[in-house]
Amino acid sequence: MKELKSGFSRRDFLKSTGGVALFVGVSGILPQLVSCSSPEKIKEVLAKHPITAWVKLTENGDITIFNPASEMGQGSMTSLPLLFAEEMDADWSKVSVEFSPQESEIYGSPGWSPGSKLMFTVGSRTTNSYYMTMRQAGAQARYVLLASVSKKWNVPISELSTSKSIVIHENSNRQIEYGEIVSFLQMPENLPDFAEDKLKNPKDFEWVGKKINRTDIPDKVNGKAKFSIDIRLPDMVYGVIERGNVHGSKPTLLNETQVLASRGVLKLISLEYGIGIVASSIEDALAAKKILSIDWSDSKASGHNSQEIYSEYEKIASSSKQGQVLEEKGNVKQAKKIASKTYQADFKNDYIYHAQMEPLNAVVKISEDLSAADVWVGSQQGFDTKLGVPAILGIDPKKVTVHLQYLGGGFGRRSMNDFVEECATLAKEMAPLPVKLIWTREDDLTYGAYRPLSLQRIEANTDQDGNVSGFSHLVVGDGGNLVASGTNNSHYNIPNQFVEWREASNGIRLKHWRSVGHGPNKFAIECMLDEIAHDQGKDPIQFRKSLLSNSPRALATLEKVEQISNWNTPSESGRAKGVAFVEHGSLGSGVCEISLNRESGKISVHNFWVALDAGVIVHPDNVKAQMEGGIMMGISSALKEQITIVDGKVQQSNFHDYQLLRMEDIPDQIETELIASDMHPEGVGETATPMVACAIANAFLALTGKKLRHLPFTPERVLEALKS
Repeated sequence: MKELKSGFSRRDFLKSTGGVALFVGVSGILPQLVSCSSPEKIKEVLAKHPITAWVKLTENGDITIFNPASEMGQGSMTSLPLLFAEEMDADWSKVSVEFSPQESEIYGSPGWSPGSKLMFTVGSRTTNSYYMTMRQAGAQARYVLLASVSKKWNVPISELSTSKSIVIHENSNRQIEYGEIVSFLQMPENLPDFAEDKLKNPKDFEWVGKKINRTDIPDKVNGKAKFSIDIRLPDMVYGVIERGNVHGSKPTLLNETQVLASRGVLKLISLEYGIGIVASSIEDALAAKKILSIDWSDSKASGHNSQEIYSEYEKIASSSKQGQVLEEKGNVKQAKKIASKTYQADFKNDYIYHAQMEPLNAVVKISEDLSAADVWVGSQQGFDTKLGVPAILGIDPKKVTVHLQYLGGGFGRRSMNDFVEECATLAKEMAPLPVKLIWTREDDLTYGAYRPLSLQRIEANTDQDGNVSGFSHLVVGDGGNLVASGTNNSHYNIPNQFVEWREASNGIRLKHWRSVGHGPNKFAIECMLDEIAHDQGKDPIQFRKSLLSNSPRALATLEKVEQISNWNTPSESGRAKGVAFVEHGSLGSGVCEISLNRESGKISVHNFWVALDAGVIVHPDNVKAQMEGGIMMGISSALKEQITIVDGKVQQSNFHDYQLLRMEDIPDQIETELIASDMHPEGVGETATPMVACAIANAFLALTGKKLRHLPFTPERVLEALKS
């Protein structure tokens, strides 16, 4: 069977497809399975709906399932098709997986908000939002197979069963493989919708929840996997852009003639914030970039000093001018008025960079008349599935075909379309030559989009029994949800709560970073709880147990991590443990064990334990891998990662001065315990990371009696805390 190509016309689809295909109409998320050997039925369906395929089945029984989500190492190429195959009762050994066409009206997730259908692999929502869609589609595919066999054999459908791509009729001792059904497959007159109670009971899952090898790993190991940086097209030329290192500055090129005369340079393209170079090779483009002479204007970011700005943020926090109220429960003013004791502290976090492994890049080929375009890119997709290209060219989105590739890391950075739009801008000037745009590591570090710098002021009140009676959380920083998310304390039994955000903008480019606002905000919340427990001489886990008494699932994660970490067994000399609870879709509690070199100020994390309740666990091994990756990313960001800005200029340029966690610094052990549940699955990719910084700080408090309140915990800051 030929591959189904994105951007195909209805006529091309009919010509190119054999076997059978599962179709989904725009009017709904539920599919129809149609025999490709039945052209009249296909024409009938085509006349009713613009459609495309979810799955292909061939005469030899091979099954191709289309994955609508990005694959950046988080495992969507396995988990989503696995859900489909589970309900279809497919033989997983015969399943292959391909990226779906990037058509949101058909493949978009209905799980974002009512009425919306987005292809957007962010926020740990992939499995959560596609869970029912993939299961219903698989169940309908199975039903069509059963109905076809029922009609062929003249037996009631109720007498038929399925198992591993085989339809079975026990009464007559007959069975038939799925591939053999293709020749006589027909659509039933009435196709059930398959509400949740008509799908498999999770207890009966054959593949979901079991040890399954990931579909993307073999090709990533043997080198066959395609990332957009691997794409090579005939006559392809290369683009780079000099953007400067003061965000928002506008360039004036002073040596255009000299640069144009450089080897291989084909064109210079002026942008509002940079100068683009297109050359015959990437080496020529980068060489020309080095000799650019540019006069840069001032911008809003000019004069910004990231380490000095905190004093301004403190003034904003102390101001009587109220910001945006995010949550209000009870009466915190009254709770403070009658409190036995009040605690207040400021927590800070510096800018940090996404540090994705694969440099940002894209390939765009535009037709000579600028009426159509093809895009090859590793993207986390977005609100615009065509990634901004139609707007740049002024053409119908249907004329833009996005060929999604594997992503060499995303963490939120590749949910931005800036690098794709830039590539389209350069390609528009070079049409019909395809253009590959590459951001160097220096480009992305100096003109990246960072997790925002912010300040969290926490004020907590306790009553005469030591219970937390009031909790106020004030966030100061830029980026709206980028700094204001992750402040929810709904699982904690605190009667009076108030959350507020006050904006402070500095002209710095910002973007969602793994776990978004949960990282800095859970750091502040969980550290404040430990500081209260420490002051009252209470055990931090016992202290949290009372706070979680009304949230049994959350409490269960805390009790489980208490058990697996041997919390109540003292650590060896020179070590201490710290705990944190985080909700980010799924519920998780973590404990880390650290030691400290008091001369150098270096913190070492030796062990990390996590207990996780994520509802139905589709792919356990992968969930554990995500928790491990999230924890190591959390350690890296908590102990090392830091973007500093002086007079508007980013000080770091590559990994020699932007420090990441090294192999020698990873924990000796990371243990993850998954708590069984039949609840709807929740995201796991962003649960582990935000629990790390607070767990480390809380372990540091237990070990030294000193408080760490400024991320990252560099040796200099650790030594300063020890002296305080």
